[in-house]
Amino acid sequence: MAVIYKAQKSSIANKEGQKLYYPRVILSGRVDTDQIAKEIAELSSLTPGDTKNVIDNLVTVMTRHLQASESVTLDGLGTFRFTLVATGKGAENEEDVTTGQSTLKVRFLPASTRHLDGSLATRSLVNGARFVRFDKVETPSAEPGTGEGEDDGDHQLG
Repeated sequence: MAVIYKAQKSSIANKEGQKLYYPRVILSGRVDTDQIAKEIAELSSLTPGDTKNVIDNLVTVMTRHLQASESVTLDGLGTFRFTLVATGKGAENEEDVTTGQSTLKVRFLPASTRHLDGSLATRSLVNGARFVRFDKVETPSAEPGTGEGEDDGDHQLG
């Protein structure tokens, strides 16, 4: 499978006043917890119900830790943490700062490994991704793993 993208014109002009085009991912579907649980069950000795229960409990436990101002790292996946993103103007005095000036967001940083020299070796979930432009996808009915419509040789991460 490949990550499908299209060119999208920016709504913000650059310093020269030009609105340039940038690649944007096109989502081709949505996978829910039940589907993920079924696929994990196929790779393990657990039932789909068991894996769904584990996923549900993972969300509950992660929420507890995030709401206790802790970051949560899942080996091989990445780190989740809360951040506050400013939504308005700041306060002139430290004592006037409130959470009403921001929105609470969850940030995710994929797991990575580094070479001894400190350079990036791999990034979980991203390493090895293949891309294809939406207008070069051969058919939407291409079967996963057949290679059809998967890659136009455009670019690969990793």
